[in-house]
Amino acid sequence: LLFLVQVHGQGGVKFQNWAKTYGSSPELYFQPTSVEEIREILDMARQRDKRVKVVGGGHSPSDIACTDDFMIQMGKMNRVLKVDKEKQQVTVEGGIFLSDLNVELSKHGLALANLGAVSEVAAAGVIGTGTHNTGIQHGILPTQVVALTLLTASGEILECSESINADIFQAARLHLGCLGVVLTVTFQCVPQFHLHEVAFPSTLTEVLDHLEDHLKRSQYFRFLWFPHSENVSVIYQDPTNKAGPHRDPCGKGERPPASSSASWLWDYAVGYYLLEFLLWISTFVPSLVCWINRFFFWLLFSSRVENIAISYKIFNYECRFKQHVQDWAIPIEKTKEALLELKAALENNPKMVAHYPVEVRFARGDEIWLSPCFQRDSCYMNIIMYRPYGKNVPRLNYWLTYEGIMKKHGGRPHWAKAHSCTRKDFEKMYPAFHKFCSVREKLDPTGMFLNAYLEKVFY
Repeated sequence: LLFLVQVHGQGGVKFQNWAKTYGSSPELYFQPTSVEEIREILDMARQRDKRVKVVGGGHSPSDIACTDDFMIQMGKMNRVLKVDKEKQQVTVEGGIFLSDLNVELSKHGLALANLGAVSEVAAAGVIGTGTHNTGIQHGILPTQVVALTLLTASGEILECSESINADIFQAARLHLGCLGVVLTVTFQCVPQFHLHEVAFPSTLTEVLDHLEDHLKRSQYFRFLWFPHSENVSVIYQDPTNKAGPHRDPCGKGERPPASSSASWLWDYAVGYYLLEFLLWISTFVPSLVCWINRFFFWLLFSSRVENIAISYKIFNYECRFKQHVQDWAIPIEKTKEALLELKAALENNPKMVAHYPVEVRFARGDEIWLSPCFQRDSCYMNIIMYRPYGKNVPRLNYWLTYEGIMKKHGGRPHWAKAHSCTRKDFEKMYPAFHKFCSVREKLDPTGMFLNAYLEKVFY
């Protein structure tokens, strides 16, 4: 029993995700600093017949990271191991936050070609759930991974890439945390770049009728639709040679800053506190939501805004406050039909309310087995219901209506978000689902890395 002395698990730790919508109380909580320690934790789990869940930033708005058994938090395994300037690749430990990696890369004149909205997330976690942003020439974040190493349930370390363990590589690039512990990740980078962001008002009809043009016109195009209205904010982000002023800390930069402190105050006073207060009032008078959506569009999104900054400062933005979200990917050609159906459903059911924005983004198809963009260019449609002051807003009707529309159009849910799909659904959605299952069963025959969320996926 010597190994018990070396690795210490903490009892009594309560784990909660960022939005505080899910949580669990692991029996033991570990923060290992080496591969040896992780191996010992897995040995201990095997001997005591415990399951193991590995977590990073805990940002996923679902219970994908929850467990009552052993939890391994990778925050102390967060080093940059190698920067290959010639190949423009970086190898990092799985626990590094992208926020730290962005800064490190820029010291070497490099950057990631695309990032999600949030960078307080760990490298191994980002690929585990298929984090994405927008840009039809760009895949989801796991498509930037060229190699990784995996510590399996048996304690073996596997090197994986297109050329070594290729099958495991295609599974592990979107691993759901169920194949083992991702120790290192190698990302393909690009030379550091600045982005020019332009946001301008439009209408849903205009954007949907000219979708092709918008997709051609901007490399990272997305739009925000304000439910219960025709209002849309179109956002173009494109590489530029001009280095602009530092961005204001409010995140999205919703209006031309008079000075950054004034705009910061405006964003927080209006875009955060006033919004939260009004949404709280709307929990008593739901019909106010239509008015709130229109009012905030007029207040924050009705004028043209431009911003220039280093890429990661434009990609990342503030997620405001606690929220429930759903985000499904549908074939790109279904974008217009699905969005108009959602709009009609809200119009035909006055009791059903939807917070702003519905965020619409685009991603290139790929060959990653469990990628929502597997073998097809996709449109991601993200819906949101905020929780003002932590209060739950009735959302079941809206949620089920949205899921029904997404399913009807061949949608696949974002793995990090809460959804009601089961194995039967995934077998239909993913042509390579059985391949993934056979790799998982081979690498983790006893189900050490499963939890309640994953049991619904695989059983």
